[in-house]
Amino acid sequence: MIRHIVLTKFKSEVSEETIKGIYDGLAAVAGKLPGAANFTGGRSQSPEQIERGYMHGFVIDFDSWDALLTYAHNEEHKALGGQIVANAVGGLDGVLVLDLDV
Repeated sequence: MIRHIVLTKFKSEVSEETIKGIYDGLAAVAGKLPGAANFTGGRSQSPEQIERGYMHGFVIDFDSWDALLTYAHNEEHKALGGQIVANAVGGLDGVLVLDLDV
């Protein structure tokens, strides 16, 4: 299984409603694609408070690398990813992506 982890440092003026809308869209995309499951996303509530500005994130599990690539090339995903980058501090510099084979 591949765990896709995305952390974002959103600009301060981006509302929680806007972020929720992006995440809801990504959850809908993941829900339609074979091999994608368990979308979870939101704002950090860590008691450790060491997010360093990366206050929002989401995780999606994929059955395989091919399933992750199908998601990565999906047009709806690309559009929503573009919204994340447009609303992140420094554009792509405000986004971290990790893919773990678990």
